[in-house]
Amino acid sequence: MIIKRLSDDGVQTLGIMTLPNGKVYHTLELAWKNNNKKVSCIPKGKYKVRKRTSAKYGEHFHILDVKNRDFILIHFSNFHTDLLGCIAPGKGLKDINNDGRLDVTSSKQAMKEILAVMPNSFDLEII
Repeated sequence: MIIKRLSDDGVQTLGIMTLPNGKVYHTLELAWKNNNKKVSCIPKGKYKVRKRTSAKYGEHFHILDVKNRDFILIHFSNFHTDLLGCIAPGKGLKDINNDGRLDVTSSKQAMKEILAVMPNSFDLEII
């Protein structure tokens, strides 16, 4: 899986997630703020990822070995205000909550589709 970051406006980061089968999703993350916990996206680089389940997000992905961070996830969410450093995939972009910023749409459906095709463990590159 590859995530290519396309824009960072100081509040949120938008990108494109490409799966090994060629399927593409939009991504939403926090802006880059020096990898500070709970307010920044994680550094670009290569990571190991594993499927995980929790009461809050159900089945999702855990990005492992992020320097100075823990429990960085790929999980459903539509808004940057719901993220603490994690990555939210979606099927489109739209200002859903009328705050002037693009949100990812159909995030739960995107996660369902991604979980169906990705193995239990895989490599992620963020560029």
